Amino acid sequence: MKQAAALLRLDWDTVQGIMKRAVERGLERRETEQITQIGIDEKSFLRGHNYVSVMTDISGSRVLEVVEGRTEEATDSLWKTLSEEQRAKVQAVSMDMWPAFIASTWKNAPSASIVFDRFHVSKHLNEAVDQVRRQENKFLKKEGDTTLVGTKQMWLFNPENLSFNRLLHFSEFKEQSLRTGRAWAMTEQFRTFWECFSRVTAVGFFEQWYEWASKSKLTPMVAKATMLKRHLPGLLNYFQHRLTNAMSEGFNSKIQQIKSNARGFRSFQSYRVRILFFCGKLDLLPRKVTY
Repeated sequence: MKQAAALLRLDWDTVQGIMKRAVERGLERRETEQITQIGIDEKSFLRGHNYVSVMTDISGSRVLEVVEGRTEEATDSLWKTLSEEQRAKVQAVSMDMWPAFIASTWKNAPSASIVFDRFHVSKHLNEAVDQVRRQENKFLKKEGDTTLVGTKQMWLFNPENLSFNRLLHFSEFKEQSLRTGRAWAMTEQFRTFWECFSRVTAVGFFEQWYEWASKSKLTPMVAKATMLKRHLPGLLNYFQHRLTNAMSEGFNSKIQQIKSNARGFRSFQSYRVRILFFCGKLDLLPRKVTY
């Protein structure tokens, strides 16, 4: 912004105004476009528990809109930026299992299938593994056993991402009778769910996995298994649409870069304009003037 302002011999507010008007033009021109696959995700804004909700067009690889908060009302505002005709043509929506996202989507796009994002599911299961590790590590340290000290990253990384030496070290841990090892095995086994050939085979797989996890007596894993069972229809919708929020996660990285380049934002509106300007694939050109 500073470099553009210097080149154009304009102040910051004027350059921001040019960007804002360009984004407004682009949004007006997008009203009639057909959008069939949507992603809804959250992104931190300010320090603490301050979030924005981001709606993306998965097929078009672009950000559609950004609003403050991650409440049901905030998500309603995202949906209302699309016309009723556009909402009716949305076939699938990828999201986390956040209640506000689910309730708003049921209300605003009732004909769309909700597909729970596989990467967020992995995140939930990894959280459970880490909770088991911390509980077990606390118990072992009281007994003078430091087996699990400094092993957090080993349990959370995919084995293929570990170096050869760390993989050998990790293999030794897996052979021990650790509760953390059992939790990790359940999480690793669930990855196979996404490789099932059909919805029917996925149901069979889940039933077996759920019985294992729910009877494990590992409280964090039991809680996550219960949560996944409650949201099973949305997990199974993956096998119809093969949809994930991977692209939304990619935009999160780009948005983070925008924040870093700007050294943060005090105003949400400036933040929103910058995201849509760089990630919205909008037609930003001024209107042609004819005489």
